[in-house]
Amino acid sequence: MKKAIITSIAAAALLTGCGSSGSDKLTSIYEAPEQTSVDPTVDRETVFQVSLLQGLTLGDYYGSVTVKDLKGKGDIGIGTFEGVNGELIMLDGEVYRAFSDGSTEKAPDKETIPFANVTFFDADSEEKLSDIADIGSLKTMLDEKAAKLGKNRFYFIRIDGSFKMMHARSELKQEEPYKTLAEALSTDQREFKWKNIKGTVVGLYCPEYMNDLNAVGWHLHFISEDRNLGGHVLDLSFDQATLSIDSTDGFNMLLPETKMFPTLDLTKDQSEDIKKVETQDAEAQDNETQTAE
Repeated sequence: MKKAIITSIAAAALLTGCGSSGSDKLTSIYEAPEQTSVDPTVDRETVFQVSLLQGLTLGDYYGSVTVKDLKGKGDIGIGTFEGVNGELIMLDGEVYRAFSDGSTEKAPDKETIPFANVTFFDADSEEKLSDIADIGSLKTMLDEKAAKLGKNRFYFIRIDGSFKMMHARSELKQEEPYKTLAEALSTDQREFKWKNIKGTVVGLYCPEYMNDLNAVGWHLHFISEDRNLGGHVLDLSFDQATLSIDSTDGFNMLLPETKMFPTLDLTKDQSEDIKKVETQDAEAQDNETQTAE
């Protein structure tokens, strides 16, 4: 049976420039970089989503799309792997796995994925950021940007720079029978902190109306410049970095053909669990936080 594709949004709007956010921490240049020639047959203005985040949080960790196939849908993105075996970071067309010790590898093409969001990145604007003290400050600034550009669109971002501090997490691979994601992270999340590390934050913004399909707001992953370290971002700080933004007005979702998905109760309110897994800090756990210079 062919996998079902749901097209939820197909607006034809284009990103336009906007005024300053009013923050002295943000210098806007609002000039789209030169675009290279692209394959006209490829849809570059659509976010492609594998399954629902709500399915993943209920414990549906079975992969439904291969890494190879995912590369055909985008060149930047975030997600995870079958069994929640590490955090997925796609950047410049390559798919990386961040393991539970913070180390990374190029994911094999045959590896399967239960949940991901990807697109083809075409920067609509670039901005210089400075003096970001923590992730809260960053998200506040990014929320202001989304409000000015249009809060009902999707945005993929990349932040390239040298980070004074990067606090990230990944998790141990899960075994059947699968627990919910909140339960799994309560015991199997592993955290790491790095100082003075160069790299890229890859992020996705989902509008409020996506609250039954994904996490609303910003979801951020990190990979180091040498592609050796990475994870889901819990906190960060930096003096200087470059923010690139790609506005995307299309949304396609692939419903997975897994043994769990057809019978999941997706009507359950999972907002608290999703908030927990997005921001969960392991203060009360026995997990060791690694620190690297």
